[in-house]
Amino acid sequence: MANHPRIAVVDDDESVREALKGLLRSAGYAVAVFASAEAFLTSGQVDDPACLVLDVRMPGMSGVDLQDRLRASRIAVPVVFMTAHADANVRARVLAAGAVDLLQKPFGDQALLGAIEKALGRRPSS
Repeated sequence: MANHPRIAVVDDDESVREALKGLLRSAGYAVAVFASAEAFLTSGQVDDPACLVLDVRMPGMSGVDLQDRLRASRIAVPVVFMTAHADANVRARVLAAGAVDLLQKPFGDQALLGAIEKALGRRPSS
């Protein structure tokens, strides 16, 4: 990947953040990781990522709330959600709001990479 799209990972679990950072870097992506939705929002990088990988449940602002906030601010960034808590209602809600996928933890590397590739295909042209 010549331009190394930046992927932002937002998850309150440090081991998940570090594992995904390693996987995504090995796949050729630039990666930024954040421990919370609030940390992402205050990072100055909200408009930067080509794709967000968000945990559904986090202390404070949830991934779903972050998706809602970005949409309300008209920030069009594709989102891939991940969760350890299967919930058909949450799945339906995030997909209806434009998420590319919701992956059930634990998921395989190829499932995540495939969802990110699908997300990057949805990124609006500049």
